[in-house]
Amino acid sequence: MGLFDKLAGWLGLKKKEVHVLCLGLDNSGKTTIINKLKPSNAQTQDIVPTIGFSIEKFKTSSLSFTVFDMSGQGKYRDLWEHYYKEGQAIIFVIDSSDKLRMVVAKEELDTLLNHPDIKHRRLPILFFANKMDLRDAVSSVKVSQLLSLENIKDKPWRFASDALKGEGLQEGVDWLQG
Repeated sequence: MGLFDKLAGWLGLKKKEVHVLCLGLDNSGKTTIINKLKPSNAQTQDIVPTIGFSIEKFKTSSLSFTVFDMSGQGKYRDLWEHYYKEGQAIIFVIDSSDKLRMVVAKEELDTLLNHPDIKHRRLPILFFANKMDLRDAVSSVKVSQLLSLENIKDKPWRFASDALKGEGLQEGVDWLQG
């Protein structure tokens, strides 16, 4: 990093770039959340399921985000770990209406938290209980209990919800920026 880059950083003129991994089971709403986080002029109208992964870049007031939207289909979940080293934060999305696969989401979360590239880092994790608008959705408190989030003591984490309405999204990003 050159002198001008350092000076710009000290003066707050340079935006910090962060690499965020967006993880969760397939059909949990990861791509919808990422779309809602982007500036309105960069949002897309048609959301299609992610195959493999996609990379989205966008800026907020103080951060430049590079988000790796990782497919949650079973055959692609093993690929997540190849991006752990570069990740500086994690957004973990849970479909709060999919009670049957909540156990699978917890298993994937436990695998993530115990991975050698994650386990000993204080990586912030932002949890989104998505699809709260659906009739059979469980509450965010229940999702937190089912995932045993209270047991995460060595990493900062925060819980937010509902991408469709946008509730909790901006607050979650603000927390990541802090």
